[in-house]
Amino acid sequence: MSTWRNWSGTESATGIEALRPRSADELAAAVKTAAEQGKKLKAVGSGHSFTGCSVPQQVMIQLDGLSSILHADQESGRVTVGAGTGLRKLNAGLAAFDLAMANLGDIDKQTISGAISTGTHGTGARLGGLATQVVALDLVTADGSVLHCSAEENPDVFAAARVSVGALGVISSLTLQCVPAFLLRAQDMPLPLGEVLDGFDEFADGNDHFEFYWFPHTDVALTKRNNRVAAGVGASPVGRLRGWIDDELLSNKVFELTNRLAVREPGLVPRINQLASRALSARQYVDASYKVFCSERNVVFRESEYAVPREHVVDVLRRLREWIDVSGSRIPFPIEVRVAAPDDIWLSTASGRATAYIAIHQYHRLPHDPYFRAFENIVADYDGRPHWGKLHTLTADDLRRRYPHFDDFLAVRDRLDPQRAFENAYTRQVFGR
Repeated sequence: MSTWRNWSGTESATGIEALRPRSADELAAAVKTAAEQGKKLKAVGSGHSFTGCSVPQQVMIQLDGLSSILHADQESGRVTVGAGTGLRKLNAGLAAFDLAMANLGDIDKQTISGAISTGTHGTGARLGGLATQVVALDLVTADGSVLHCSAEENPDVFAAARVSVGALGVISSLTLQCVPAFLLRAQDMPLPLGEVLDGFDEFADGNDHFEFYWFPHTDVALTKRNNRVAAGVGASPVGRLRGWIDDELLSNKVFELTNRLAVREPGLVPRINQLASRALSARQYVDASYKVFCSERNVVFRESEYAVPREHVVDVLRRLREWIDVSGSRIPFPIEVRVAAPDDIWLSTASGRATAYIAIHQYHRLPHDPYFRAFENIVADYDGRPHWGKLHTLTADDLRRRYPHFDDFLAVRDRLDPQRAFENAYTRQVFGR
């Protein structure tokens, strides 16, 4: 029997049977046997979700044995990968074929199937989340059968399974629509928060990838603009010393120390954040897309993220800032804001609408409940949709009102898993049955 724990320490399980299939056939046989025995199964990836979406109740399926590129066609850009492939390994593998994902999030520790199943996304007004780059997938259902799903084959399952929170079955492989490898010019620059909010649409629409971080208790935002370079422009990456100072020393080691100080002396947080915002400096470099998108993040925290219609993001941020100021809360972690194009995936947080994402964080040794509750109450006024892998309290009744295809998803689930082999406490919370 095994013990499972997620990265942030918010969820764990003990006395769990662990299965490590080495092939798609072994996976199908393992799922069928466990389901016939009435056991509850969960595929677990890297454990980077904060919610209980991947907590195993009786059997956990670890997909390490399905973690390679199975086929790559450079001409079409179609790449088929095992579901357990980690994003870091995938990005390096795609580069070897001179290919890349069109868009990525800001960390690469997740597995590809875990990332798409929870709606992981990056930023870009004309681009969707990782699941929008999936053009086909193989899904092992509770009876051990394998459904091949695409826009042409089992299209309803395809619309449901790309973001499914693991509730329909276990993905064994995915086919991604990749693009030729490309370079990005990264421009990081601190700007007054008011200027960023006033010009938010221009920033979002005027860059391939735009996001910003705002440290509460300050008037400064760190803007990040990533854009494809012109033909003939070569890489000019961050120097080794500057990269170590910015990305390892300041973003991880010093940030960990300042958060520990915030635990001991909460009253110092506004001054700490002021100093941190003044320490931000502009930098510009050109590197391979996946090296620009992804950063190392080692400080442990709690996170809640909501997707709101893009036209309301500035209102949400201003209300959240007012709450922080009035409540007296001390928040040492920055707030992150990103954007995405609308898509047609039933449970995607950007389904059917141009979207802005607001992610709030709190150091794991500081209380987060009042802050996260206040945030959830604010975004409720704008039909906010929670990231499936980040902390929230919404139930099926709340989510049904926010997703037009919610009952369509439940109908597919009823058909594929009527005995609820893939349920756990989290799926009962968000799907109701």
